[in-house]
Formats: sequence, C-alpha cells, structure tokens
Amino acid sequence: MASSSDADTLDAIAAEARACSVCSGVLPLGPRPVFRVSVTARVLIIGQAPGTKVHETGIPWNDPSGERLRGWLMMDRELFYDVSRIAIVPMGLCYPGRLPNGGDAPPRRECAPLWQSRLLGAMPEIRLTLLVGSYALTHVLGKGPMSERVAAFRDHLPRFFPLPHPSWRTTAWERKNPWFQAEALPELRRAVEAALS
Repeated sequence: MASSSDADTLDAIAAEARACSVCSGVLPLGPRPVFRVSVTARVLIIGQAPGTKVHETGIPWNDPSGERLRGWLMMDRELFYDVSRIAIVPMGLCYPGRLPNGGDAPPRRECAPLWQSRLLGAMPEIRLTLLVGSYALTHVLGKGPMSERVAAFRDHLPRFFPLPHPSWRTTAWERKNPWFQAEALPELRRAVEAALS
C-alpha cells in the first residue's frame, strides 16, 4: 500500500520533471512536460510523446489517437483521466516537433533515461503497463517487429500489454490483422479490469 512518504517522493520527482528544460533549445514549441502520476494508480500507460493538441491543452491523449485508445479500452474519459487509478507517462514528456514527411518526430532521446525509471519507481501500486506504440515497446521489451510483439500479448501478461499506436495510420494495420479486434482487445479490457479491481 502506498504511504505518505511515497506520495512526497513522487510529488518531488514530478515537480522536477514538470520543470525540466534539458531539451528547451531544440523543442519547437518549448518545454511543456505532459504526464499524470499518482502513488495509487494501478494501470500505467506509456505512449510516445505529446502531439500539438496535447501540448496546447496539457491533457495527455486529448486528441483523435486518445479517442481511439479509449475506444480500444471501452473506457470513458472520466475513468481514463482518473489519476488515482490510471497513470500516463510517455516516452517523451514534451512535444518533439515534426518530421519532414509531416509525421511527429520521435520522442527526444534524453527524456526517458531522465524520467521513466524515476517516475515509475515511485508508483508502487502499478499492476499493468500498457505499452502503446513502437517506442514504448522497444524501450521495455527490446527491439522487434511491432506486429509480432502485439500478437504475443499473452506472453507479457499480467505485467505488460503491448499495443500499436492508435493513430489513423493503424487503421490499415487493423484490417490486415483481424485477430487484434477479435482476440487482443477483449483480453486488453479484461486485463485492465483485473488490474483496477
């Protein structure tokens, strides 16, 4: 069970992370770390990095990808944003900018080594971590094809659940991989429910 000293420790680390300016010279919109943590959270979502809408609002997954992720989870916004139950710590805490082809740039490499283990280590109640997208998958599980990682979701339970990134680009991937809707998503919902209960 989390104690008041756990909360003090997490609050101190979170305050440091929110004040981080390590990448300020290269972030096109400047630093604005976006994450949600608590010592009572039982589910952790690790995605890649905020997009522009998330940067503007300061609310993680507050964009079409977030709507899609909540659809996969069959979870309303109220539960999704209940920080006492669900923590959200992306691989990159700040918006990293755009690539020449128009997609978002990868999370800054400096970020995860600075904050992932410190924030996660101060959340003692986490039972299930959703690894959303290739950056989170690689960071936690090592290199490998995204589709194979997601297809092997049972191998990582009950601690982790690997997922593709829920952007519009994944729509074609889902059509080619009908097992994702048929098998993975029902198991995802069961795993989240078990972790929260």
